[in-house]
Amino acid sequence: MTLRCSDVKAEPLPGTAKTGCGFVLLEHAGPWSRDVLDGGTFDPDLTAQIKKHLKASRMGLQLIRKPGREGRNVEKHNLFLVFSDLAIIEHLVVDTPADILNLNLSGPGQNNAQRIVDPMLLICTHSKRDACCAIKGRPLAAAVEPQFGPLHVWEASHTKGHRFAPSMLLMPWNYSYGQLDEEETVQLFQGAMDNKLFLPGNRGRGIYDERGQVAEIAVAEAFGDAVAPASLQTEVEENSVLVTHVDGRSWVVELERIEVEGIVSSCGDQPKIGKAWVVKQVMENSG
Repeated sequence: MTLRCSDVKAEPLPGTAKTGCGFVLLEHAGPWSRDVLDGGTFDPDLTAQIKKHLKASRMGLQLIRKPGREGRNVEKHNLFLVFSDLAIIEHLVVDTPADILNLNLSGPGQNNAQRIVDPMLLICTHSKRDACCAIKGRPLAAAVEPQFGPLHVWEASHTKGHRFAPSMLLMPWNYSYGQLDEEETVQLFQGAMDNKLFLPGNRGRGIYDERGQVAEIAVAEAFGDAVAPASLQTEVEENSVLVTHVDGRSWVVELERIEVEGIVSSCGDQPKIGKAWVVKQVMENSG
């Protein structure tokens, strides 16, 4: 039996989220090249223009498609603008990928788009980055998508962390998840629909750096009651993080940096030593 990188569970999940505060999600049937902005998915000239346009607004690009044959037959393209720091999703339909160049990506409310209230789940199925994403992501997306509405669950290009496959992003907040089965993924998304943050498999919220991601999850786990997505804000100072809840309560999370052995980043790679932030203690502030 072939050992896949996602079968090796050497490192803690918190602190490994895909970082970013804004994303363009473009429905595109594919094929997807290894990096969707390497000139292999779109022609090189268009790719260069899209990269420049995204960089100017610090937006990332995720290609998405519906699972199965339906996702391979696309005439017009659903496009979503996600502003994760504001927890906002906007939806519009475009004719071609080049229409991205006509969008104002500076913030919400600029493109006559429809505000989307419900969350979205992007499950990585990007096999050209790593086989684990297709092997574990594609069946999961096919199983979960029919249980929710047509715009809720999508296959997606690289979501970072194929060693955690099935790897997924929960929008609009940009929480990364990994190593969940079908039942857990349904619970994750149903919780998001009910404004509850699902903690198993949670790799962190990508608007924060590694330390902020770890600290938010630590406080959420210690909180006891169900925590709403984005209800905890973090302020990082070296090895400690101040985490504040919207109700005014706050905690100081002390962290330490450790070495982790046996990390296999991609299928076929040799194990290596990496580093991770872990929690030393969580202290609630009095008063």
